[in-house]
Amino acid sequence: MSSLNLDDFTDLIERPDGGVRRDAEARRERQVVPPGSLGRLDDLGEWLSAAQSAVPVRPVVRPRVVLFAGDHKVAELGVSARPAGSAGELVREVLEGGRPVSVLARRLDVPVRVVDMALDCDPETLPAEVAGHRVRRGGGRIDIEDALTPEEAEAAFRAGMAVADEEADSGTDLVVLGDVSVGGTTAAGTLVAALCGTDASVVTGRGGLPIDDLAWMRKCAAIRDALRRARPVLGDQLQLLATVGGADLTAMTGFLLQSAVRKVPVILDGVVTAACALVGQRVAFRAPDWWLAAHDSGEPGQAKALDRMAMEPLLTQGVKVGEGAGGLLALPLVQAAASLAAELPTTADGEAVTGGEAVTDGE
Repeated sequence: MSSLNLDDFTDLIERPDGGVRRDAEARRERQVVPPGSLGRLDDLGEWLSAAQSAVPVRPVVRPRVVLFAGDHKVAELGVSARPAGSAGELVREVLEGGRPVSVLARRLDVPVRVVDMALDCDPETLPAEVAGHRVRRGGGRIDIEDALTPEEAEAAFRAGMAVADEEADSGTDLVVLGDVSVGGTTAAGTLVAALCGTDASVVTGRGGLPIDDLAWMRKCAAIRDALRRARPVLGDQLQLLATVGGADLTAMTGFLLQSAVRKVPVILDGVVTAACALVGQRVAFRAPDWWLAAHDSGEPGQAKALDRMAMEPLLTQGVKVGEGAGGLLALPLVQAAASLAAELPTTADGEAVTGGEAVTDGE
């Protein structure tokens, strides 16, 4: 019998402080630039204030990119433009600084942490801090078999929780969450289709390295077959992740929920993180209040998941590469919102802001 009860998250997760948000809104109304003139930056600053329980909002000074990595055996069906079992090569490229996320992270001076959950490679070929949480080598082929055993699913979920605790304890004040996987978007599409009650074709995209029409049809078929296996376990989110998710997606779901418990805001990258967030919402309905959607990647599964969670992406750049790159693009926007909310001067007492100018009552 598992000792992990996901229902506990419903009680453990609180919404960002509503009273603090109202205070942040009141402070915004007193600033010299009229409320609303900064568009969504106003909402972002107020959301961050509520998440931090601080007015004025504190600057985001210790962000971190956290990437969960894994291989999915479903890639053997030709659903990805990359060879099955090759996610380890991507991880090494990230670590060596040759991937888009690496370039952006250097530019923004943000550390990148990669967590191997189920790469199909020898763990000795990776740094110990990367491979330390691995649950298994590769994941089951979700169209015909479970991705994980129940024991592996619990271990992966707890690993994600542990990583969230490590980040919170180290002082990380915002996380950009992403994945490094081959076949991961097929698992993500299955989760989104199952939780939204839709057909495979509605959620099947082309992936970061675009696939051709034949591969797209194979991907649709794989998701449709996996859906038949997912629907009977929709009421048990951990079993759903074990059946059609995989170790990396299971760990990401645990990470998202525990980050919400620890009150650490998270920026979601692409379709894989959106699928995990959708599972997390099923576990604890208040959890999405701690997450931001970074960008619209153009992947239909991501759009479906974000719509279900009523999340509006911050950017629309069509970045499909994954690996947290789109999430990092949104980070400066969040940091800018925090700076504006904290540093714009406020008017004197008794003054109102009109058309960009402070007007004293009675003038």
